[in-house]
Amino acid sequence: MTRRWNFRAYPTDAQAEHLARTFGCCRLVYNGMLAARTVAFQRGERLTQAATDKRLTILKRDPELAFLNAVSCVPLQQSLRHLQQAFVNFFATRSAYPTFKKKHKARDSATYTRSAFRFDRVSQRLTLAKLGMLELCISRRVEVDPSTVTVTRHPSGRYYVSMVIEIEAPATKRSTTGQSIGIDFGLTCLATLSNGETIPNPRHLTQKTALLARAQRRLARTKTGSNRRRTQARRVARLHEQIADARRDSLHKLSTSLVRRFDTIYLEDLHLRGLVQNHHLARSLSDVSIGMAIRMIEAKAEASGVSVVKIDRWCPSSKQCSACGHVLDALPLSVRRWTCPRCHSEHDRDVNAAKNILAVGQTVTARGGGIRAVRTSVRKASRQRNVNHSRTKHRVSS
Repeated sequence: MTRRWNFRAYPTDAQAEHLARTFGCCRLVYNGMLAARTVAFQRGERLTQAATDKRLTILKRDPELAFLNAVSCVPLQQSLRHLQQAFVNFFATRSAYPTFKKKHKARDSATYTRSAFRFDRVSQRLTLAKLGMLELCISRRVEVDPSTVTVTRHPSGRYYVSMVIEIEAPATKRSTTGQSIGIDFGLTCLATLSNGETIPNPRHLTQKTALLARAQRRLARTKTGSNRRRTQARRVARLHEQIADARRDSLHKLSTSLVRRFDTIYLEDLHLRGLVQNHHLARSLSDVSIGMAIRMIEAKAEASGVSVVKIDRWCPSSKQCSACGHVLDALPLSVRRWTCPRCHSEHDRDVNAAKNILAVGQTVTARGGGIRAVRTSVRKASRQRNVNHSRTKHRVSS
């Protein structure tokens, strides 16, 4: 199994300066080759990755760009591979047209392959090309050699090292519990289980909204390009990072508890990207981070031998009575409790949905099926419209 482990890094002042140059060179190469490929794309020509590799070699011979030789060549080549993957995703209608990387606007990163780093499994020390030994906070031992290492600098000023490693599945599986559960994710409660248990929504962003608003007002009053603005921007980024850390910690605890307690977990295949387009719920949906919770459950379930089954997203789990199967014509989000007009059973909206998810999931498992492919043509047409819109917008702006 391929896993990505993240560790906190503490570079020295000289190493931080070298990493800043490396990040800048990677950004320069990425943006320059993106501009070149865009021009070729508008002319109807094709600029391949091999051609960009040759252009990078020519650029490094330019006296005005001699600083590109001061950093390792591997992160620069990896930037070209990342650009190639971005174009592959674009032409496969998985993402929009690649955009330029902006300075001081997002995370800076540099990727090293095995030819540009050395990891000592005994001392757990990492040495990068032209950088030297980088101090890491190892939270768990790495017993295999990583395939790639990515150094990232967050807007808050923190440095992290991400290692991609191949780990073997545990030979001895955990003891089975013989229990299955259906989970309905929501906003009022983070998760509602089919056994009636509810996990409250921590609302991490709501707890820090006042502090964020105050910090961003101070940031708006600072002068562009000043030291105070950079300092205040770092404070705002640290607040966002605290929120993200708290959210990630709570989701780790939830996913670990579910995987340890149940042998089979049934989830709903939610269209989260479409749900976030509702501007009345976008902030709350982003704060609860249902997608991250599902990914954590799937990853930990795979490592523990637990089955995760997703049911069709078009299943009326909330409107269907879990007792008699009657389906309501409509059920607004404001209605949290309702009574079945056929069998007169009283239902909590979320608990009823979780019970239906469990029942449908067990039926799908018994029949040996999976997620029903519904409205595939509609989704493809929607993706194609988004791609055509991004292409038209890009050509007009150019």
